[in-house]
Amino acid sequence: MNRIAVIGCSGAGKSTLARELAARTGIPVYHLDQLYWQPGWKPHPDIAAFREAADGIVASERWILDGGFFDSLGPARFERADVVVLLDLPTPLCLYRAVKRWLAYRGETRPDLAPGCPEKFDLEFYRYILTYRAKQMPQAQALIAQHFRGRLVRIRNDAERVAFLGAL
Repeated sequence: MNRIAVIGCSGAGKSTLARELAARTGIPVYHLDQLYWQPGWKPHPDIAAFREAADGIVASERWILDGGFFDSLGPARFERADVVVLLDLPTPLCLYRAVKRWLAYRGETRPDLAPGCPEKFDLEFYRYILTYRAKQMPQAQALIAQHFRGRLVRIRNDAERVAFLGAL
């Protein structure tokens, strides 16, 4: 494993898993949220530059890439990845964890986010979580089916996450 894409719904634990993988493997971790979001939760003003930054990471030999952005980024990360870890946790659990995270980090910027993007209560974000399985998951599955030839690890619960990490 040299190139690992970690994808899944917000609140599923992508960033946490990516950090755990980095600690165990020594592979550098990159959070797409840090590349995309600008201070004040403003989207990156230049999608081509965002894509170029992500593609630069993907072109390197070792990376853990945390995040979705299926509409904005091309298939390069799936074409180059050795492993895709798909966090496929139940929607209510993802929603619960996102609210819990908001309570824990209210007004602070988490380590996996860009500077100037403090945790906030955002109904649009929670709606995104509620519709992820219907809207985003099909995009992810299509990209994987069309562009990925490595090992797919689907994690559906915490026991499977612990087992995956334990097998490293």
